[in-house]
Amino acid sequence: MRNLVLLLALVLAGCSAAPDRLDLPLDAPPPEGTFDWSDAEAFGWSDRFGGGLALKGRADYAPPHRSPLAIALLDGVEFRSFELEADLLQSGREYGHRDLCLFFGFQEPDRFYYVHMATTPDQNAHNVFLVNGAPRRNLIAPRERGVDWGQEEWHHVKLMRDVDTGTIRVWFDDMEAPVLEAEDRTLEWGRVGFGSFDDEGMIRNLQIRSAQSRPVDPAGSPFGG
Repeated sequence: MRNLVLLLALVLAGCSAAPDRLDLPLDAPPPEGTFDWSDAEAFGWSDRFGGGLALKGRADYAPPHRSPLAIALLDGVEFRSFELEADLLQSGREYGHRDLCLFFGFQEPDRFYYVHMATTPDQNAHNVFLVNGAPRRNLIAPRERGVDWGQEEWHHVKLMRDVDTGTIRVWFDDMEAPVLEAEDRTLEWGRVGFGSFDDEGMIRNLQIRSAQSRPVDPAGSPFGG
């Protein structure tokens, strides 16, 4: 938490420095200004399941192109190449597109990447997607298997992005075998975040490691708030 607070203080002070690692346990309500929301009413800290930032339901947000509705972006900083780790819990009902998402390279509401982790893969689920001034497109062919969210279970997830090689990899519980791998260099810098199309879930123990981070104006919300 200290690293994040320091970073936000540097941003507000107009400094360009940023630490190589951010740790955000989310074991208590985050300070105001930590996240930028597509719909603040859809998110809130919860002490359920040991505590974490909770996505409580469908967000009241209309994106310019078909893409996730509930988005919580880390405010005040953007990244180029990075590694992100977090614990995720999906608290919604079981169905094919039951999901949670991680966002990265987020520049505008119509320019970003997202990882969609879902129960059943198809053209619109369990993939790495790019939104670039047009409806989302998947970057890889549908996988044979999705992920097993289970019921009231925390899962450890890792997302790695290397802009120079274009590599994007996602791990789910098993850190030896990626569940999704893609390659794309379309968007370079951008913000990172958590959310879903229209499901419920939680995140905690968010860690980001990057030697390529820089401040962005925390007063300017991409969602118009």
